[in-house]
Amino acid sequence: MFNPRGVAIIGASRKPGKIGHEILKNIIEYGYKGEIYPINPKADEILGKKVYKSILEVPGTVDLAIIVIPAKFVAEVLEECGKKGVKAVAVISSGFGEVGRHDMEEEIVEISKKYGMRLLGPNIFGLFYAPTQLNATFGPKDILQGNIAFITQSGALGIALMGWTILENIGLSAIVSVGNKADIDDDDLLEYFSKDEKTKIILIYMEGVKNGPRFIKIAKEVTKNKPIIVLKAGRSKRGAMAAASHTGSLAGSDTIYSAAFKQTGILRAMNVAEAFDWARAIAELPPPEGENTIIITNGGGVGVMATDACEDYNVKLMNLPEDLAQEFRKYMPPFGSVKNPIDLTGQASEKEFAGALKTALKDDRIHAVILLYCQTAITDPNSLADAIINVIKENGKTKPLVISMVGGKECAEAMKKLNLKGLPAYPIPERAVSSLGAYMKWARYIGKI
Repeated sequence: MFNPRGVAIIGASRKPGKIGHEILKNIIEYGYKGEIYPINPKADEILGKKVYKSILEVPGTVDLAIIVIPAKFVAEVLEECGKKGVKAVAVISSGFGEVGRHDMEEEIVEISKKYGMRLLGPNIFGLFYAPTQLNATFGPKDILQGNIAFITQSGALGIALMGWTILENIGLSAIVSVGNKADIDDDDLLEYFSKDEKTKIILIYMEGVKNGPRFIKIAKEVTKNKPIIVLKAGRSKRGAMAAASHTGSLAGSDTIYSAAFKQTGILRAMNVAEAFDWARAIAELPPPEGENTIIITNGGGVGVMATDACEDYNVKLMNLPEDLAQEFRKYMPPFGSVKNPIDLTGQASEKEFAGALKTALKDDRIHAVILLYCQTAITDPNSLADAIINVIKENGKTKPLVISMVGGKECAEAMKKLNLKGLPAYPIPERAVSSLGAYMKWARYIGKI
């Protein structure tokens, strides 16, 4: 499915705006290097590719078939895929279990099993896999490549978040829309991504699971090596009802899910921003080697806000020994503070920030750093971003560093520069602290700290 030698798009369309056209276009334009076979009985050529009337007419090997046709024809086409020797099918089509047609869903699963095919979906928007440059979705084309595998049970939300990751400069190793999960489930994908070298962290938008014991067993194994973040919807009674009508999923008791996540070391995010904030930090940073954290700031107010957040997210601020306090005093005026937060004061330029950051990175007693900047006329945010990048170039990513820049347009530009360099930066301090706290929580679970 993720490394196909050939891909067939059954239901490829000549009309821009049609799902069958957009998926074919994304596969071609994102740079997939395997063979591409559009299937449409009423066309000869689409987007410069020869079109076949049926998958049985395709001369080459087809490992993956993307099915974009009305639900009532899917079973017949699956039989043809099986006869062709297709290994995996992604059924984009809706109109199965989510609308009460469980008989049709069971039928396509049985056909897939008969031929030894794995079935993704139905009721999905497709899949993306960065290592093979395969964008077989009808979402945005230019997905940034990175180390986060994103599994989503919601199609529309998944597509929206694809666009959001581009805007937020978040790189992905994979995106998989699972829809009704008639065959391939979250636990199957967890197994795959646990062994995928390009994936460092797995993020799941989930409405429910079909095989709870298997999910728990696999998640326990995966979290020993790779963090899993879950955004679990259907927490409320009405939310659970909405989930059932959306993908036919039984959301189940939220208390049970919370207990299962705790037992398996899964990090549960409560909203989309939180989930991707955590994923960005964990994907880009080395794991913490201990609990001792310091805050470096040029503003007392954001330092206090971050201190409160550290208590909320169980991030432990260290008390600085005198020799270390003396080192930090070199980068502040006499009225600065070394009590942690280390307040360089509003007079701090990028030179003072760089000196304090170098000190923090070189001292083994410090295990993590939170760097906060409030925009002032003294220091240009872009110059500070450059200084931080240069310090990391010289010293390497030896420990977790999260950054928050509070200010206007210039701060947004500076944070974009930092994020593109793999240095997680956030517009408010609480989001930076939350991300570090999630990483610390996982490190504690696996016994690293």
